[in-house]
Amino acid sequence: MLPEHAEVQVRAGTDADLDALTDIYNHYVRETPITFDTTVFTPEQRRPWLHSHPEDGPHRLLVAQDVRFVDSNPPAGVLGYATSSPFRPKPAYSTSVEVSVYCAPEAAGRGVGTLLYEALFKELGTEDVHRAYAGVALPNEPSVRLHNRFGFRHVGTYEEVGRKFGRYWDVAWFEKRLD
Repeated sequence: MLPEHAEVQVRAGTDADLDALTDIYNHYVRETPITFDTTVFTPEQRRPWLHSHPEDGPHRLLVAQDVRFVDSNPPAGVLGYATSSPFRPKPAYSTSVEVSVYCAPEAAGRGVGTLLYEALFKELGTEDVHRAYAGVALPNEPSVRLHNRFGFRHVGTYEEVGRKFGRYWDVAWFEKRLD
């Protein structure tokens, strides 16, 4: 299910990945309702986001890279990324995270998101994290299937909560117990 002829390495994201990660995210900003951002970002605008995900702790950034490009500089062959981020800013939420996964358009539907989530949830298993949450703009059957595959359960839907491309979108919320 991977991109043709690709073997994938999942690793922590670094500053060297910033351009590729920004390109992937900007695709979803421009082309889809998957993110409710409506303006593309420069890599410098995304740098604080990248730095908010250290290599350890509950807030991670993992990158999937085609192993044929592992030694390239700057990194090439970035197929996608997954993050765990603070769910809400108040201290009592510290054991909850919001997770997301974004695949490069050419890697979507080929198992990259699954590899990323497998690695992310393995790493989160070593952290003091109780629940993971994911918001999915609807319709998005591939994302719903991915979250169901990882044991998330649907806990509710915000109807017409965001407006993009001249229409309103619903967001389904999913929850996964981690401990």
